[in-house]
Parts: sequence; structure tokens; C-alpha cells
Amino acid sequence: MVPPVQVSPLIKTARWSALLVGIIYGKRRYDYLKPIAEEERRIEEEEKKVREEKERIAKQLAEANEDTILK
Repeated sequence: MVPPVQVSPLIKTARWSALLVGIIYGKRRYDYLKPIAEEERRIEEEEKKVREEKERIAKQLAEANEDTILK
């Protein structure tokens, strides 16, 4: 088996720095996008309620039109 290679301290520092910068960037990006996503979910929920209400009304009207004596 080959012994492990010594990694330059500069490369180690660069790797750890990149990792930390990535974590910080991800946290800031998440904090930026989270309220936007919550607002989109809230709007979608409202639109879903309106859409379901319209579908319910349309279904009731269709059933009312089908149940006539004049068949």
C-alpha cells in the first residue's frame, strides 16, 4: 500500500476556506430566499382555495342542470 501524500498547507487552507465560504454563502442565500418562498406558498394557498371554490360551484351547477324532470 502506498503511504499517504503530504498535502500542502496552502491547499488545506484553501479547501477549508472554500468550505466555510460555501457554508456562509448558502446560509445567506437561504435566508434571502426563504421569505420569498413563504410568500409564494401563501399566494398559492389562496389561489388554491379560490380555484377549489370555483370547481365546487361549477360541480353544483352541473349537478343542478342534470337533475331536471325534462329528461
